[in-house]
Amino acid sequence: MTTPAPAPDFAAVLVMAGSGTRLGADVPKAFVRLGGKAMWRHAAATFASIETCRAVVLVAPSDRVDEVRQSMPSARVVAGGTRRQDSVRNGLAAVPEGVGIVAIHDAARPFVTRETILAVVFQSYTTGAAASAAPVRDTIKRVNAGVIADTLDRSDLWQAQTPQCFRLDVIRSAHAAAEAHGWDVTDDCALLERLGHAVAVVRGDAWNFKITEPDDLSAAEAFLAHRREPGKERP
Repeated sequence: MTTPAPAPDFAAVLVMAGSGTRLGADVPKAFVRLGGKAMWRHAAATFASIETCRAVVLVAPSDRVDEVRQSMPSARVVAGGTRRQDSVRNGLAAVPEGVGIVAIHDAARPFVTRETILAVVFQSYTTGAAASAAPVRDTIKRVNAGVIADTLDRSDLWQAQTPQCFRLDVIRSAHAAAEAHGWDVTDDCALLERLGHAVAVVRGDAWNFKITEPDDLSAAEAFLAHRREPGKERP
């Protein structure tokens, strides 16, 4: 991937309010320790290191807002909502005036790179909406009642990642439409799709995976250990 330059200014909204019950931890998923620190801090540090990132908005569980604010005083910290889209909407409301592009990212994807972020930001500046994604590698089956019902053609199937980047006015309008119509979606691109707004795809990094299950956390720890070996910043 070639990082375009110069990249436009943007703000980041890091979503970290989910419970993460499938991970089986006794704390919200974003607060599980990864490499000796809370998971959310990995992606937050990457966004904060980018010169054109004018603000980092952290959307935390309501009972951890003060904790997060103390951990990263430079960030704007707001409480999340019941659903992911409620949390995103709260984060969008905290984006400072004068910022035209926003990058929405899941804290459970701790290994997002500067290169991926800047590529998606730049694409959204050009098209209004863009998302990181990866082509599906495995054969995909449609299953009904525990039985394979169909085999999908994977040639045009992509696995959505984050960041998903948008012009701020576009994504705020999309969330307003979701509230007005009662839409319930699992990612922000789905709102643009319902409104007929094209979303460009930027091929993402395979290591930008989402930590959901215990095995994912084990893989993440192994990746960090490998990356810390001399001369092995990335596998």
